[in-house]
Amino acid sequence: MEIHISWPAGHLTAVLDDTPTAQALAKALPITAAAHTWGEEVYFDTGVSVSRETDARQVVEPGTVAFWTDGDALALPYGPTPISRGAECRLASPCNVLGRLDGNPRLLATVRDGDPVRVERVDA
Repeated sequence: MEIHISWPAGHLTAVLDDTPTAQALAKALPITAAAHTWGEEVYFDTGVSVSRETDARQVVEPGTVAFWTDGDALALPYGPTPISRGAECRLASPCNVLGRLDGNPRLLATVRDGDPVRVERVDA
């Protein structure tokens, strides 16, 4: 499944794997929520509540599309967070990995705290 993520200063697409969390998110789309930033990570509420999957990870690659089960939020890391060790992308807690962003994840640096972020399916 492909999704489109947009905010006032830009947009990216992402390809999601076929996981239980991705399926739950797909049912909730489209969504619009206020962005939060935490170091070099953007996250926002989805209104979706799911359990942590067995392969959840806390350290991921930049551009990973992750679901933070503790906050019912989509987490989009593009660099270090306040708890990272070195240059790694370390999320607040283990997150379900949904897929990857297409394009340069550094575009997320243009998201400001409070910006409206919209997520919608590309493939209907």
